[in-house]
Amino acid sequence: MGDKKIFLYSTEGEEQGALPVIEGSYGPDVIDVQNLHEQTEMFTFDPGYLSTASCESSITYIDGDKGELYYRGYAIEELAKQSSYLECCYLLLNGELPGADALGEFEMIITEHTMVNEAIRRFYEGMRYDAHPMAITLGVVGALSAFYHDSIDIRNPKHRTISAHRLIAKMPTIAAYSYKYTMGQPFMYPNNQLGYSENFLHMMFANPAFEYKVNPVAARAMDLILILHADHEQNASTSTVRLAGSSGTNPFASIAAGIASLWGPAHGGANEAVIRMLEEIGTKESIVHYVERAKSKEDSFRLMGFGHRVYKNHDPRARIIRKACYELLDSLNERDTPLFETALELERIALEDDYFIEHKLYPNVDFYSGLILKALGIPLNMFTVIFAMARTAGWIAQWSEMLDDPAQRIGRPRQLYTGATPRPYVEIGER
Repeated sequence: MGDKKIFLYSTEGEEQGALPVIEGSYGPDVIDVQNLHEQTEMFTFDPGYLSTASCESSITYIDGDKGELYYRGYAIEELAKQSSYLECCYLLLNGELPGADALGEFEMIITEHTMVNEAIRRFYEGMRYDAHPMAITLGVVGALSAFYHDSIDIRNPKHRTISAHRLIAKMPTIAAYSYKYTMGQPFMYPNNQLGYSENFLHMMFANPAFEYKVNPVAARAMDLILILHADHEQNASTSTVRLAGSSGTNPFASIAAGIASLWGPAHGGANEAVIRMLEEIGTKESIVHYVERAKSKEDSFRLMGFGHRVYKNHDPRARIIRKACYELLDSLNERDTPLFETALELERIALEDDYFIEHKLYPNVDFYSGLILKALGIPLNMFTVIFAMARTAGWIAQWSEMLDDPAQRIGRPRQLYTGATPRPYVEIGER
């Protein structure tokens, strides 16, 4: 904390106090308003917390104007090109990139924890056959504390580490089982001879009746999706994990709360919306009509997968995943199918059209991740489950950081009350 302060004055010009300014290591400073009520008897009003820092964190940094995303100081472009999802998990959890021995040990631990308790397999049978995979995943993750209650002492660092490993390791298994159950197919046990993303695809699409070999291009594309979605600062689901965790609840309950928040279509449903939009457009010949609708202020239609709430000029993740998307489509010979042909033509128009350029409506990560997941044959209702699988590492890192913060206290937002003023109770016969 530096010497800078923001001075407060009444409407009559009298000084009422001063608020310290806290300097971050990178990015904008923040005004410390913790003593605002004490000095002024007022609170701040900030719906959606758009101008409020809810915590101090050293995990992820975003600069939306510059189009920057960093995990622990490492640019997402470098991590996506040179790293793996499990190495990014280690980085997010521990703050530093691992050496070869540390990474090998971490990968081995995660691999050895991929199995779930056999009773959890039977837990799925209590769900309706047509349940949404997110509903199943949410329920199963929330129930993990009933199966792994030997390591949920949040004040025990070893317990927290074990729970972190279990969650990262078991999420692909839980996610794949959610898909298999809704499809009425037999569950596939994890194969510890496979890598993390390769193993997930194997559990999704393998069948006891025939041998299944994972396409390495597909496995790399899936790993890239996981890397790019591993953390994204204090978004709705991450803030939910922190708020739930601030009460001292166990890690499985906190992560389940994050999954519930992610399930909302305004948060985790963007890449699913991209595919639904492309299916509505139908063919290349219809694109011009829908583009004109998107430009019209009188039409409610919007193109999904273009622009971003945080990134004002470009989404750095989109540039990375675009190449992987093209490589996968070529590997699967999918470029000429109607949906992908429509998508690529829409992308071309968006990158060249003056309206899109002026309004900074560039293709974002959801546009390309939606295309990748669709090309892999993953159903739309599994898209957000995969998002949750990727984000688990970031959620755990944020949860653990919160518990280590000496300033941490249970979340208790204030409000601007606009209800009835104090009034007397009226007997029922007199109302």
